[in-house]
Amino acid sequence: ATSTSKGKSVSPSCGGYPLSIFFIVINEFCERFSYYGMRAVLVLYFKYFLRWDENFSTAIYHAFVALCYFTPILGALIADSWLGKFMTIASLSVVYTIGQAVMAVSSINDLTDHNRDGSPDSFQLHIGLSMLGLVLIALGTGGIKPCVSSFGGDQFEEHQEKQRTAFFSIFYISINAGSLISTIITPILRAQMCGIHTTQRCYPLAFGVPAVLMAVSLIVFVAGSTMYKKVKPQGNIMIQVFRCIGFAIKNKIRHRSKRFPKRDHWLDWASEKYDKRLIAQTKLVLKVLFLYIPLPMFWALFDQQGSRWTLQATTMDGDFGAIQIQPDQMQTVNPILIIIMVPVVDTVVYPLIKKCKINFTPLRKMTVGMFLAALAFVAAALVQVQIDKTLPVFPAAEQSQVKITNLGTDNATINFLPQLQTENVMPMTSTDYITLEASQLQSLNITYGNMNKVEAIELLKESRHTLAIKSDATGIVTRVLFDNVTSKPEEGRNLIRFLNNLPSAINISMDGNYLGVVMPLFATNYSLLEGGRTFFVTATVNSLPCTFISKRFGFGSAYTIIINECSASNLDVAYSEDVAPNTVHMAWQIPQYFILTCAEVVFSVTGLEFSYSQAPSNMKAVLQAGWLLTVAVGNIIVLIVAGASKLSEQWAEYVLFAALLVAVCIIFAIMAYFYTYVDPNEIEAQFDEEEKQEAKKDQNIYENQSEAVSKM
Repeated sequence: ATSTSKGKSVSPSCGGYPLSIFFIVINEFCERFSYYGMRAVLVLYFKYFLRWDENFSTAIYHAFVALCYFTPILGALIADSWLGKFMTIASLSVVYTIGQAVMAVSSINDLTDHNRDGSPDSFQLHIGLSMLGLVLIALGTGGIKPCVSSFGGDQFEEHQEKQRTAFFSIFYISINAGSLISTIITPILRAQMCGIHTTQRCYPLAFGVPAVLMAVSLIVFVAGSTMYKKVKPQGNIMIQVFRCIGFAIKNKIRHRSKRFPKRDHWLDWASEKYDKRLIAQTKLVLKVLFLYIPLPMFWALFDQQGSRWTLQATTMDGDFGAIQIQPDQMQTVNPILIIIMVPVVDTVVYPLIKKCKINFTPLRKMTVGMFLAALAFVAAALVQVQIDKTLPVFPAAEQSQVKITNLGTDNATINFLPQLQTENVMPMTSTDYITLEASQLQSLNITYGNMNKVEAIELLKESRHTLAIKSDATGIVTRVLFDNVTSKPEEGRNLIRFLNNLPSAINISMDGNYLGVVMPLFATNYSLLEGGRTFFVTATVNSLPCTFISKRFGFGSAYTIIINECSASNLDVAYSEDVAPNTVHMAWQIPQYFILTCAEVVFSVTGLEFSYSQAPSNMKAVLQAGWLLTVAVGNIIVLIVAGASKLSEQWAEYVLFAALLVAVCIIFAIMAYFYTYVDPNEIEAQFDEEEKQEAKKDQNIYENQSEAVSKM
C-alpha cells in the first residue's frame, strides 16, 4: 500500500488494525532488545572490564542515557522538516547498528595488550571504541525514538481512536517484552568466560547479540515499507515555532511602553507576522511543555535501576535454589511486571476506578506515578540499610587489621603491645579481624600452652593480615600472612586461598587448575571463583594425592581453607572466613521493583498517550521529543544530586532522591489542577472552517468583481 499526498492509507487491515503497525511493533521489540540488552550489562562493563570505580561508572552510564534522550530533538527536526518519519527511522537505524557493532568490537579483551597489565595505555583503544560506539548508539536510538511511536499513531484514521489507544499499550508491552528477554539473555552471555589470550567475562557476546537484533530490527522495518501511511514532512516546524516565540517576545518588549490594546496571550504579539494557526499550535505545545518541567525528577529515580540498583544487587545473595541470578538480571523484574500489569491495569484497575465514579485523568495518573516512584526509593533505602549491616569494615588510612588463626592444639593468648589489646584463641579457631592503629603497634606477647614468646611485629597500613600460630619441637611458630583483600569480591564471586598446616610442602589444584607448591605455614594467593557453587580440590602430599569437595560457597565472600591432614586420600580442612558472604537476598529488591513498575505503568504509558493526544498534527514528533527530553534531564539530575550531595551512605542518597521527588510531585499536582485538556483536532478543524469561509468570501468578491467588469 502507498499513501496519497494527504496521508490517506490504503494499507490492508487485520482485526480492525492497520497491518503496517505489526511491522512497527516487531521493529520496536527488536530495537528495545538491542538497547536494553546492551544497557543491562553496561555499568558492570565499565566497572569490571574498563576498571572504573562505582561513582565514575554510574556517572558515565547516566551521561550515556542522558545523551540517548537529548538526541530525540535532532530526530524530531529531521523527521518533521526533512526526511519524514520513515526515512529518519531507517537511516538512523543504520547508524544505530554500526554503533552496536563497534561496541561489541571494543569489548574484545586483549585487543591491544595481551598481558592486560592494567596500565592506562592498555585500555585506550577499548575506551575510545566504547565511547564511539555509545555515541553512535545514542544518535541512533535517540534519533528514532520520537518518530517510532508517533509513526505508529499516524497509521490510524481519525475514527480509530480506540484502536490507537490500544496500540500504545501494545507498543509499550513490546518495549518491555524486548527489554525482558534481552535482560535475561545478555547477563547470561556476559557471565560466560571467553577471550583471545586471557579468559574473561564474555562482553563481546553480550554486546554482539544486541548488534544482530538491531540489524534484524532494521530489516523488519524496511520490509513493511509499502504498507505504511507516510505523512510528508511539513517544513521545519520547530524553527518556525522558535521564530514565532522570538518575534512575539521582541514585539511585546518593543511596545511595552506604548498604548496598545492588551492581548489575551503573550504569543498573540506574533500575529503581525505569523498566521493564527501557527500561533494556536505553538500555544498548545508550550502549554504541554510547561507541564513537563517537573517530570525529569521521576526519570532521575527510574533510570537508577540500571546503575545504583544493579550495583546494589552485586552485594546481595543471588541464590534462588535451582538458578543463580546475576546482579544485572534483577532488572528483568521490571519488564516482567510491566507485561503483567499493563493489561491488568487497563482491563481491571482503571474500569474499577471508573465504576467508583473517580475522575482519574491522565495528569492525576502521572501524579500518582511520581509518588509511587518516591516510595520505591524508600524501599530501596531500607534494603540498603540491611545490606550495610553485613558489609565488612576495612582498615582506614592509619589502621591495620589482623586476624589470629590458632593452627595448633593448645590455647593461645596474644597481647598487642604496648597494651593495645588482648585476645584468647581456642585451638583450630580464628578470631575476627582486629583493627589496630598501625603506628602504635610494636610487638606481640604470645602465650601458647606453657610457652611464652615476645616478637616484634610491623603491619602495613590500610591492609589486612592473618597471624598464624602453632607450636612444634622448637617452640612457638608464627607466620604473618598478607591478606590483600580490601573490598568485596567483584560481581558476587568468591576469593579462595589455601593455608598449609601440614609439616611438609603440598601441591594444590582446584577444579583441574594448578595453584602451585605451598610450603608449611604458607598460603596460596587468592583465586577469584564463581559464587554459589562447590569446588573439587586436590592436594598432593609426599606424592600421595588427597582430595575433597568444598562446601557450597555463597556470593561475595573470601575464605582461607586450612589443610590440616591427609588421611586415606581424603583431606581434612577447616574454613576461616575472611569476608562474609552476601546474606541479604536479591528477592528483597522485588518490592522496590514492584512499586517502581506500578509507578511506570500509571506515569509512562499515560505520558506517551497524553503527549500524542495533546499535540497538533504537525508537531507530534516534536512533542514526543519534548517528553523524551525529560528523561535526559532526569539523568543529568542524577549526576548533579549524586555529585553535590556528598553523602557517604547509599541509603541516605536514596532517601534524598525520594524526598526531592515528593516535593516535585506536589508542585506537579498543583500545575495539573490548573491544566485544561484540549482537542487539537477540533482547534485545527475550526481553523480549516475559517479558512474555507475566508476562501469562499474571497471567491465571492472575485466573482462580483468579474461580473462588474463584464457589465462595463
